[in-house]
Amino acid sequence: MAQAETDYLIIGSGAVGMAFADTLLEESDAHITIVDRHGKPGGHWNDAYPFVSLHQPSAFYGVNSTELGSGEIDTTGLNKGYYELSTGAEVNSYFEKVMHQRFIPSGRVSYHPMCDYIGDGKFVSLLSGQESEIKIRKKTVDATYYGTTVPSTHTPKFEVGEGVQMIPPNGLPQLWQGTGPRPKKFVILGAGKTAMDVGVWLLRSGAHADDIVWVCPRDSWLLNRNHTQPGQEFFHETIGGQRDLMAALAAAETADDLFLRLEACGVMLRIDPDAKPSMFHYATISQGEVDILRQIKNVVRMGHVETIDQGGMHLKEGDYPMPAETLYIDCTATAVERRPVVPQFQDGLITLQMIRVPQPAFSAALSAFLEVTYDDDETKNRLGQPIPLPDGIDTYPAATMVNMMNQFQWSQDKVVNKWITQSRLDGFGKMIFGVSPDDDEKMAILGEFRTNAMAAMGNLPKLIAQAGG
Repeated sequence: MAQAETDYLIIGSGAVGMAFADTLLEESDAHITIVDRHGKPGGHWNDAYPFVSLHQPSAFYGVNSTELGSGEIDTTGLNKGYYELSTGAEVNSYFEKVMHQRFIPSGRVSYHPMCDYIGDGKFVSLLSGQESEIKIRKKTVDATYYGTTVPSTHTPKFEVGEGVQMIPPNGLPQLWQGTGPRPKKFVILGAGKTAMDVGVWLLRSGAHADDIVWVCPRDSWLLNRNHTQPGQEFFHETIGGQRDLMAALAAAETADDLFLRLEACGVMLRIDPDAKPSMFHYATISQGEVDILRQIKNVVRMGHVETIDQGGMHLKEGDYPMPAETLYIDCTATAVERRPVVPQFQDGLITLQMIRVPQPAFSAALSAFLEVTYDDDETKNRLGQPIPLPDGIDTYPAATMVNMMNQFQWSQDKVVNKWITQSRLDGFGKMIFGVSPDDDEKMAILGEFRTNAMAAMGNLPKLIAQAGG
């Protein structure tokens, strides 16, 4: 058995593990060992469909030390007028560059791809079967807690009969290689952002809207990308949107009322104006994407699929016949599991979770800074409180309250606050600190935002209590 030593053993080289390692490398002299099952860094991006891209600006993603993308605003396409969204291929290339041009050349990072971590500092090669053991001087870092999966790596929770054609989204661009007949119908299974990407891809690639059926067990509220842009030129949209968000949180009487208020001020979008969404996962979308998806009129709201055979789909609330030549596209993977929050910092173990939503990279980078800056876990956990990720809309207020409490704690800690204002991954703070005191209009928006935030904190416990939180 091969043996070695390290300060931090990081399990997972996805965005979370890479962002944590990058800040450790920058802020300490620690030695780092990274173990991952994939052959390249980037985690689930290695398995994602070819037409995937970030759904928030590239400025908010990656590692703190290295820019992702060009920082330009798109001039064409559905993201026209907004900061670029890096493609999956660009993200994969970026993480590989960070690993091989920054991490490994530092001499302080040992990287072990194609290895399965089996616990107690031990991991085994998936190719040779050789087992290795690492003596961990400080801590193990679990960067896999959310169990991220994509359609190409998960097992569907429904039965698929013999002869049924079902593929993950990865298979769509390869349809030209098929020798069989052209599918008569396309069925999108799932209601999350992956399903939305597939719908947009099908329509923009030439499929007719009438030939698409979308199985939507739950409709979703979506963040309007117009209100998530960094840069002073978007101050009114982004910070003004935060002001409006706080106003809605302060005035809402129920979760449904809250989201309707957010829709009215443009912070939230929904695809079907006649369907009542009950899901919220922080998916972000442009109005242009919404307009395209509204072309799909065959939307099935009969619960989850239980069985598919050549006669069609058998759902929880009934049957839906489909022709035998139907192509089913499985988009039902759970991108991020809704797992119970646990303290991030415990004896010998760091369990990385989001401490600002929806920003996993920023959360991991800040957690690494807390690790190297403070000696006691109590302080680290106070400043790095994990946020319970919402699923239904009723749980959104609880997530928002923890998010706001974390922001307040950071603002009161001079060391943390300074790090955040200098962080590449924190776009909004720079917008606020960049406002000139002589700019009366922007200063007024900031004043309204702060007033509304105080009122929101007063009302959030009532919304949480209604949800039984």
